[in-house]
Amino acid sequence: MSAIAPGAIDLAALSKLAPELAETFVSLASDIALVIDDSGVIHKVATGGSGPLAPGAADWVGRSWADTVTGETRAKVEELLREAGTNGVSHRREINHPSPSGIDIPVSYAAVRLGADGPVLAVGRDLRAITGIQQQFVEAQQEIEREYWKHRQAESRYRVLFQVATDAVLVVDAQSLRIVDANRAASNLFDIALDRLVGMDTMMTIDRASRPAVGELLATARATGLAGEIRARFAARRASARISATPFRAADAMLLLLRVRAIDGDAGAADTHATLVKLVACTPDSVVVTDIGGRILMANPAFVELGQYADENHVRGRKLASVIGAELADVIATARSRGMAAGRTMTLRGLRGRSALVEVSAALLADEDQECIGLTMRVREAEAGAAPGQRRALTDLAGAIGALGARVGQVAMPELLAQVQEQAEHFFVQAALQLAGRDKSEAARILGLNPVQFEAYLRGDAEPSGKSGDAGNQAPD
Repeated sequence: MSAIAPGAIDLAALSKLAPELAETFVSLASDIALVIDDSGVIHKVATGGSGPLAPGAADWVGRSWADTVTGETRAKVEELLREAGTNGVSHRREINHPSPSGIDIPVSYAAVRLGADGPVLAVGRDLRAITGIQQQFVEAQQEIEREYWKHRQAESRYRVLFQVATDAVLVVDAQSLRIVDANRAASNLFDIALDRLVGMDTMMTIDRASRPAVGELLATARATGLAGEIRARFAARRASARISATPFRAADAMLLLLRVRAIDGDAGAADTHATLVKLVACTPDSVVVTDIGGRILMANPAFVELGQYADENHVRGRKLASVIGAELADVIATARSRGMAAGRTMTLRGLRGRSALVEVSAALLADEDQECIGLTMRVREAEAGAAPGQRRALTDLAGAIGALGARVGQVAMPELLAQVQEQAEHFFVQAALQLAGRDKSEAARILGLNPVQFEAYLRGDAEPSGKSGDAGNQAPD
């Protein structure tokens, strides 16, 4: 080793105590200490006596320190010894020792030279605990980021579903700015009958003060082919709204798809995730967003219930045509080419045989990352008169009876009638409970039964009709 530089710390007086110092450092403040001669050979190893370093480190005596570390950290060993030889002390450096398990052990070393002719004392701290904490911190950060993006995706999903269900949609001729088509929400928002709205100048629906800004929005979308959005007021109630314009081409004509979303009053509250979730959950219409091939990307709870799916995860990725039918392709094609497709009456068939007549409307969602179709499905009024729970039970009853009809010729008539009666009794009992607010006594009164009879029907072990006359006088088995 070279002589210690002038002004450097000289610890020559401690050189003979190097082995004792190594033991002392380990007992007080470190996990390993090495005594190394001027050739870089280890003469003494002191460890805490436990952990993965201790067993292997005992065999390092007589070996070059550089030979006990991984290949990529040998240069750091040489740098530590050079600094200690020149300055008396070295900067701290992280060095990896290989272990029998195959996992390197990181150790942070600092070295000090005990006098010009003395040995080098290298003192190290096992970094595995710190590395573990750092790894936990990284994993926690990653989990936070995953939760953040999951929340953002969920919020975006609810916002899209809410917009499909509530936004006013206008299809506007890009040259004349006259309204080519509009949905029911636009009629309600602008307070103009739908047949009057079609053919109007778009600017007539906008408040005078906002017309220059809206005109610029439409002109920019037409000229650049890019979507844009501004805040403006519409004429009906001078209320504020967000108006987005997305250009798209239909045949040889350029059209603009306008989405108008009121942001005053309750609509403004939809900016919070919790409110969006509530609004989407409470929307009576079924709302579905599909890709251009009709594959479901997202859906609201009303559709999940109507289609008899287990949950929304069961819905995603399925073809909407599997419950609506082949005519859906025409609706999607119309929405893609004209911007929207007005209400079409179709039959939706659930996974478990339930069917319902629904009015399907669709609109292009061209301002998303990918071209999508937003569809709303409203149950026809004939079925909408009953409460949602009753409507579902009635549809299930009809499906069950229909399924029994397929067994004609396979099962005797009395047995078929008994099964139909059982299904009907179950429906009437549940309907009465719903009307009575789950009060069994009141439900029994509604059905003209005494409590004992009602309990028997509720359990499904009542006597067949016409044979239960004594049920009120004896307890069921």
